Amino acid sequence: MPVETKTTCPYCGVGCGVIATVNDDGAVSVRGDLDHPANFGRLCSKGSALAETIDLEGRLLHPEIAGRRAAWDEALHLVASRFSQAIAEHGPDSVAFYVSGQLLTEDYYLANKLMKGFIGSANIDTNSRLCMSSSVAGHRRAFGADTVPGTYEDMELADLVILTGSNLAWCHPVLYRRLAAAKAARPEMKVVVIDPRRTMSADIADMHLAIRPDGDVALFTGLLAHLSGSSAIDNAYVQNHTAGFDAAVQAAGERSLPEIAEATGLTIAELISFYELFERTEKTVTCYSQGVNQSESGTDKVNAIINCHLATGRIGRPGMGPFSLTGQPNAMGGREVGGLANMLAAHMAIENAEDRDRVQRFWASPAIARKPGLKAVDMFRAVADGHIKALWIMATNPVVSMPDAGAVEAAIKACPFVVVSDVTANTDTARHAHVLLPSLGWGEKNGTVTNSERRISRQRGFLPVPGEAKADWWQMAEVGRRMGFDAAFAYGQPLEIFAEHAALSGFENAGSRDFDISGIEHDSYDAMAPFQWPKAGPGEAVVTRFFANGRFYHADGKARFIATALPETSRTSSDYPLTLNTGRIRDQWHTMTRTGKSARLTAHIAEPFAELHPRDAQILGIESADLVELESPYGKVLLRALVSERQARGSVFAPMHWNDQFASRARIDVVVAPVTDPHSGQPASKNVAVKARLFEAKAYGFAISRTRPNAPDCAYWAIAKADGGYRMELAFEEEPQDWTLWARQVFGIDVRVEPLGYSDRQTGDLRLAFFDGETLLAALFVANQPVAVARNWAISQLTERHEDLRMRFALVAGRPGAGRADPGATVCSCFNVGVNQITAAIREGCHSVEAIGKALNAGTNCGSCRAEIRGIIDGCLKTAAE
Repeated sequence: MPVETKTTCPYCGVGCGVIATVNDDGAVSVRGDLDHPANFGRLCSKGSALAETIDLEGRLLHPEIAGRRAAWDEALHLVASRFSQAIAEHGPDSVAFYVSGQLLTEDYYLANKLMKGFIGSANIDTNSRLCMSSSVAGHRRAFGADTVPGTYEDMELADLVILTGSNLAWCHPVLYRRLAAAKAARPEMKVVVIDPRRTMSADIADMHLAIRPDGDVALFTGLLAHLSGSSAIDNAYVQNHTAGFDAAVQAAGERSLPEIAEATGLTIAELISFYELFERTEKTVTCYSQGVNQSESGTDKVNAIINCHLATGRIGRPGMGPFSLTGQPNAMGGREVGGLANMLAAHMAIENAEDRDRVQRFWASPAIARKPGLKAVDMFRAVADGHIKALWIMATNPVVSMPDAGAVEAAIKACPFVVVSDVTANTDTARHAHVLLPSLGWGEKNGTVTNSERRISRQRGFLPVPGEAKADWWQMAEVGRRMGFDAAFAYGQPLEIFAEHAALSGFENAGSRDFDISGIEHDSYDAMAPFQWPKAGPGEAVVTRFFANGRFYHADGKARFIATALPETSRTSSDYPLTLNTGRIRDQWHTMTRTGKSARLTAHIAEPFAELHPRDAQILGIESADLVELESPYGKVLLRALVSERQARGSVFAPMHWNDQFASRARIDVVVAPVTDPHSGQPASKNVAVKARLFEAKAYGFAISRTRPNAPDCAYWAIAKADGGYRMELAFEEEPQDWTLWARQVFGIDVRVEPLGYSDRQTGDLRLAFFDGETLLAALFVANQPVAVARNWAISQLTERHEDLRMRFALVAGRPGAGRADPGATVCSCFNVGVNQITAAIREGCHSVEAIGKALNAGTNCGSCRAEIRGIIDGCLKTAAE
């Protein structure tokens, strides 16, 4: 009988509820949880495809030491002894943990406890430093605590929603659907998108402000100056509940409107229109994400936004407030346990002596970290210069995700002792580990996560534990015990850790700290329903929003306005004239160790790309589908060119996901400078000076294979999972002397299998297909320019039976024969709908997104493709009218 388990999605910070069903035959399916208050049953394309990512291909299933299989006891003893040795010889600051927002709160809690309370160093930082630490710093400066004031519901209740530095449609699709549905129900609701690019989120916008990179401080400082002369200021709130208003307004008034226009790249008319809209709309929510956070001025951006909400008293009430949209599934849980190097557990402050004493007494620990530890960029610099002797990396891939990634890789390679805990055996980081520890993955582990609206939900296991994999908390507890801290780490199950975490949150609190979940009933842990904190105890009033009453967490109970100066935003020069902006795409996640397993998720965008404005591309002699090399003083990458009007002139966008497991030279953070915000330490990944040039190859290729191809020796390659096998894009500086031999080596084709195909020396076209009986093994298409092949149709041939020569010749030709449809490039990943299917439906009379949805289902699940569908409709109808 099928067994259903309620759990939580492991992707972004929306924290969607998922119901996983395991059938009698072991097959797994997933659907959205209608009862979960984050998503009410909706899932995005990634969440919908979770069941396609839980196979054991590529899994790390056993501990390894120096590349050989080892027993757990041997591996744990080695980790404990090497860390203990480094501490004994060089002090506690000679070791470090680099952890992740992919960890569960229970894992995070133990890592923090072991490092800060028992090793006695604060050298534990997290990849959350890369995505939301500027929000943490901004919250703490303004509120006195890292408090997210509002809820998702506020986006639906607001009359004005501002999305700044947030491509909500692609990065938080379920929230985007909630917002789009609210706007459809109340068309008078206004949406403003602030982004240098015209992203898919702008599809529902009433106003798109194509701001200059890092122009946000100027924009919101100008807004504060505008508000200060209006009736929108809530004088009573400002006087009774805040400090620093006059200084902030004075600093804001030092810049004229023309100067703000110059700093933002916007027209004065655009500024006035936006400022007046904000002024007259009381119920305003300002949502922000990586475009704000990932900046050298990220913390000031956050405070410039908060200043405007404090000044108008628009905070903590329904439909009002600043809202940080978190990138990772448990970055918020990491903040709660003090996972960042400059924080203590339970939202306590490492710089506060009373907090340090309180945590040490609660833990009964022999030590407590007395100063902030090394933040991510500084941590890997310390690894590079030899100060860090032992490093434990958990559930993250810094060789791909850190800025100046080449230098980070060199540092890890040179570190005397590196431990990596992961679910995947082969990652760009794991290849440099001295010890590899196999961790439990989604569907196997148990614990809690916290989403962007402070909602704690359970992740529950429903799959058997594979191989010898163990929970991350168990690994840390065992190492802690072997380091001599047995009593403090004698945990048998995650419930015990969560209970301790909850108890610490209420320890000597009495309302003095925002984070308090001590009222949770621990015996309900297994059946725990999602809840928002705080949850201090029975009889306590339920708090869903903070600060409406004007009570903040600075010593005097007041919020702080922060006077923000306009930063220097220009990074470009004559040598590096373009501004690189890095980020996520719709269907991939982080470094693709999970999403890269799904053919459905790779179908929409199958290779790394650089998005350029048509005018910039024309100047560079680049056309769509060409290859483009991006270079900064730190490194080079090679990407496919995507020429688009959505991109701003002078800028280029490239995704963060691709790495050496999926492409030849696509680790975009190799070119990103290690520049950080001075307050938060967050890297500036959205404003990087680069140059671009056309990469001229002698030959281009496209290939399909039933088995994963070996990495070829060529200038460019990109591998992606496909239905029935894999697909590969190729480019060559020098052509192989023997294409058949090259194909046999890359695709693992037996010499007894003869190819079918042809070669035209005059045009440079070559086609090879290898069959084993009726089964297609592999096919290679080569041309002297980017190959024109019906790709999705060709991929479908991997699962077809090729009974006669007609079918085989059609494959060699690269296009379907008469009567066989080519779906075209994938637009909707949820339902595998291609562009050709959509254009055919348009010709049949489907002239709206809703009509396309009824005919093809496209756009009816997560909705993140709806803007793309609308663009196709508009393009087709415009062409028909000409």
